[in-house]
Amino acid sequence: MSTSYTVLNPATAEPVTEVQLASEAETDALIERAHEAFPAWRDVAPGERARLLRRFAALVDEHLDELAGLEVRNAGHTWGNARWEAGNVRDVLNYYSAAPERMHGRQIPVSGGIDVTFHEPLGVVGIIVPWNFPMPIAGWGLAPALAAGNTVVLKPAELTPLTAIRLGELGREAGLPEGVLTIIPGAGSVVGNRFVTHPLVRKVCFTGSTAVGKKIMAGAADQVKRVTLELGGKSSNVVFADADIAAAAASAPYAVFDNAGQDCCARSRILVERPAYDEFLGRLEQAVTGMRVTDPGADPDSEMGPLISATQKERVAGYLTDVEVAFTGSAPDSAGFWVPPTVVLPGGTDDAVWREEVFGPVVAVLPFDSEEEAVRLANDTEYGLSGSIFTSDVGRALRVSRGVAAGNLSVNSHSAVRYWTPFGGFKQSGLGRELGPDAPLAFTEEKNVFIADGS
Repeated sequence: MSTSYTVLNPATAEPVTEVQLASEAETDALIERAHEAFPAWRDVAPGERARLLRRFAALVDEHLDELAGLEVRNAGHTWGNARWEAGNVRDVLNYYSAAPERMHGRQIPVSGGIDVTFHEPLGVVGIIVPWNFPMPIAGWGLAPALAAGNTVVLKPAELTPLTAIRLGELGREAGLPEGVLTIIPGAGSVVGNRFVTHPLVRKVCFTGSTAVGKKIMAGAADQVKRVTLELGGKSSNVVFADADIAAAAASAPYAVFDNAGQDCCARSRILVERPAYDEFLGRLEQAVTGMRVTDPGADPDSEMGPLISATQKERVAGYLTDVEVAFTGSAPDSAGFWVPPTVVLPGGTDDAVWREEVFGPVVAVLPFDSEEEAVRLANDTEYGLSGSIFTSDVGRALRVSRGVAAGNLSVNSHSAVRYWTPFGGFKQSGLGRELGPDAPLAFTEEKNVFIADGS
């Protein structure tokens, strides 16, 4: 029997709507429908599949403000972020609409005939989307998977299902056949678990915590099921004394407090070369206290919204009980799940706030004394997703970029994600890559065919 979930506005803690959650039997039926739809979708002419994806993108663009408004209410995102996120879905669909006609195989020289390769779609792909960036991460999975000829079943997070549901409706309106893209709201223990255990689901894409990702990976092993995992992060922002300290300090809050710090790419550890440490902290305080932290639903100029839930607020607050707080910004004193942007000075690298993924608006700052120490401290983590390096020395930028074990690094910038470049983590930050020109290939098997010439 289906149950329902009350979606809350995290800025106000007020109900938004009720969403029906799928049962195990309902999930199985929808997976089977996606499996039945696969052969016909696989055989759609590449140009026609491309046209449908472009139509899907156009409809997302026509409904951009509607989708953004849903995310403001459901996830507490700022209007600027929510509009960018809806636009990112549009752009990702457009980008991968070019893939069906470019799924090139190879002709490999052999004796006695010809040898060619094909990229064959897998079948049903299960995509498990987190609550922190519901729209873009849905698009990063569904667009290349559909472009490669797979059908998709997608589970949004229980907390934030509204934009995924609407995207599914727009996909059908665009002309995607029934069963090609199916949104299945439900509990992770039910819907997500069936993506892992159901034999008709041939790949699972998961974005979320490392702990859950490990369980998915272990479960998928039973059927040798393919997985792409985008997991946790504890990224560093390394600031050398030769950098533009004013620019580095002004940009640092937005690298960690964007989406209230609920970002696996958040630069939540700041390492500052000791000669610049005091100046950086002084300028950082000005930037943090100047941030506009308000209810995004009431203030379109808000720069930071709330945490997603009361549970998340309590979890983040737990990291602030036994650490020196250098300074904080502001936050509404009202209902909702608010924590102000907070800068802490840990006692050392063993402090929980330095080592663990807080997933909230908290950043820890420590000094370093040499380039070698900066790289060592940046790498002293089980994660390796993202990071930034601020320096005016190009040689140093190259050395440190090669030395830091992370999948996505930026120099004199915090830009980590572009849909046309690959994205993914080292170490326990994940497995595989999303986005970029090769993403559709991750949803295929490479088949080799030899044809004898009769000689």
